[in-house]
Amino acid sequence: MVQRLPALLRRRKKPAARPPQPPRALEISGLPIPLELRESARATRMTLRVDAGRGLVQVVVPVGVSETDARQFVGRHDGWLRARLAAMPPSLPFVDGAGVPYLGVEHVIRHDPALRGPTRIADGALLVGGQPEHVARRVRDFLTAEAKRELATRARLKAATIGARVAAVTIRDTKSRWGSCSSTGRLSFSWRLILAPEPVLDYVVGHEVAHLREMNHSPRFWALCASLTDGTGVDWPRAWLKANGTRLLRYG
Repeated sequence: MVQRLPALLRRRKKPAARPPQPPRALEISGLPIPLELRESARATRMTLRVDAGRGLVQVVVPVGVSETDARQFVGRHDGWLRARLAAMPPSLPFVDGAGVPYLGVEHVIRHDPALRGPTRIADGALLVGGQPEHVARRVRDFLTAEAKRELATRARLKAATIGARVAAVTIRDTKSRWGSCSSTGRLSFSWRLILAPEPVLDYVVGHEVAHLREMNHSPRFWALCASLTDGTGVDWPRAWLKANGTRLLRYG
C-alpha cells in the first residue's frame, strides 16, 4: 500500500527566479562620478568596476540584492574606489587646439569655419571646418572612417595570406574589447585603434584574422597570430594596450 503525504507536506517547487532588472543609476552623494547598478544572474558576489569609456562606476550585484546593500558595499570600498578614480586619465575632448593621436602620432585639431572640403590631416594638424558645435562629431566621423579603411584593408590582406575570407568588417565603439571574430567570418573592431601606434593596430588585426582559422587561444593560435603581425610580434602591442588602453577610451 502506498501512503500519500498530505498536499501541504509535499515538496513544493521553488518559485522561478526573476530576471535581472535593467541597469539603473545608483545615487550616492560625495562621489565625483556617476554610479550604475547592474544585476547579473551569473554574479555570486558584489563587485565594482570603473568604466573609463563611459565615465562611470559600475556596481555589479547578484539578482535580488537591495540598493541599500549595494550602497553599503560601495561605502566599504570608498578608499579603493577613490584611488582608482584618481588614477584614471582625464577626459580628452575633441576641441580646437586639443591633441589627438593618429596611428600613435600626435596631431593638433585646428578648426576654421571657412575651411572647405572634408576633415583631413595636413602638416601635423587635423583640419576641421564647419560650425564650432560640430567639431567633435566631425573629428570622430573622420577617425571612424579612417579606422574602417585601415582595418578592413589590413584584415583582408592578412586573411588572403592564410587562405581565409573576411565576410564583413564592422567598426564600433566597444568598451571591453578591441576586436572580435564571429564563427561566420565577420570581424568587428573599435574605431579607437586608429589612435594607437601602427604596430598595435596591426597586432589586433592579426589577432582577429588568426581566429578565422583558430577559434581559440591555443599555442597554434598564438603562432599564427605572430606570423600575421608585422615587425614587433605580439608581446609589445599587448603590453602597450594593457598600459594605455584606458587612455584611448577617454578621447572624444
